[in-house]
Parts: sequence; structure tokens; C-alpha cells
Amino acid sequence: MPGSSLWLLPPLTHPLYSILTKLISSTLPSKCPSEAASSPKVKPHFFSPHMTLTSDVPPSVYASDPQAWLDSIPFPSAEHVKVRFGKVKSQDVFYRRCYISVGYEGVKDLAGVSRARGVFGEEDERGEKTKEWLEWWRKQFGPHVSLMYGDVPITEEKMREVSRIIVDAGVALPDDGQAASGERGMYDGWDGGVVWLVPSDGPIQEWKPIAVIEL
Repeated sequence: MPGSSLWLLPPLTHPLYSILTKLISSTLPSKCPSEAASSPKVKPHFFSPHMTLTSDVPPSVYASDPQAWLDSIPFPSAEHVKVRFGKVKSQDVFYRRCYISVGYEGVKDLAGVSRARGVFGEEDERGEKTKEWLEWWRKQFGPHVSLMYGDVPITEEKMREVSRIIVDAGVALPDDGQAASGERGMYDGWDGGVVWLVPSDGPIQEWKPIAVIEL
């Protein structure tokens, strides 16, 4: 991804942080080894559980003090940020090979101000460029939490298995159907969270935060 990105992570004390981390780093790669890799001969890509708020943030925006820049953004307070899970989906796009969709309304203001300040140079989500981008984002891209990156297509049968694995891990989905355990997942999302500023133009294994703020 060009430039840097702003990510929203679950609060580090929320059960979903450890649940999603385990799904991404071990459970899904072990159950779906070929689908979790960018090719059958490449190891799975590991990354922190997150929802991307915006990419394409040029380093010149935050210059030599990324933490001060992140602190200056008027993010909505935690009670106004509500990540709510939708269905597990797959697209023929490397970074959206397998993901959980997220409801737009609960995160639109947070994503909007992130894009406004990080890319468009506007004050907040009410800027004209930002409003136009939010509409595009809602229709064409959509908020989501990635589970696997890769170039290998995932079959419908395997996607059903992935959904069962996710629900058995404790994630509640609107269409979770029958988990292998016969129980429904407990957690359908989180409120608030932690925003990371991450240089995302290098290798995935180097995606680490250079500034962090808790909502």
C-alpha cells in the first residue's frame, strides 16, 4: 500500500483482540494453509487485527513528529465508534482475500476524519472531498477486518468452514448458522479502540505503528 495507513484496533484488553490475533496468526493458517498464503509456496501473512480507516497518508503530513500529528486529529470519542460485524466475505483482491465486513454507520465519522486529515487536508469528515470519498468507500470498498491476505481464491465450501471456525473462536456473526460446537459466538464487535499510524508501503512483516492513540 502506498504511504502510511491509519488503523483501528480493538481495545487491547477486549477479548476480540486476542481472539482475532489467534485466528489470523495460527488458527486460520493451520486450517486453510493454501488459502492463507499468497501462493502455495509462501508462508501466510501475519498482521495485527485491524480495520483500515484510510491508506495513502504521505509521510510529509506527519513529518518528524508522527505522534504529535496523530494527537492533533479530532477523533470521535470511544462511545461514538462502534465496530459491528457483518458477514465473512472474500474478494479477488490480495488485501481482501478473506475478511469480516463491518457496519458503515458506526465507523464513518472516524474513517472520515482520518481521510480528511491524512489525505485531503480538510478539517474533518464534513469536507467536500471527504464526503465524496466516504460515499465511494461505503459502496466500493467498505469497512472490514481482514483475516487473510493472498492471491489464491477461496472456494464457497472453504468459506463456510472459515465462518464456522470464526464463530467457534467466539466471534458473533449475523449469519453464523451452526458453529461446530453448536454455540453462537459471543462478541459481535467492539466500541472505541486504538488508532495506529502505520507505514504500510514496505513488506507486510514490517507493518508496525509509529504513533498510537486510544480513543
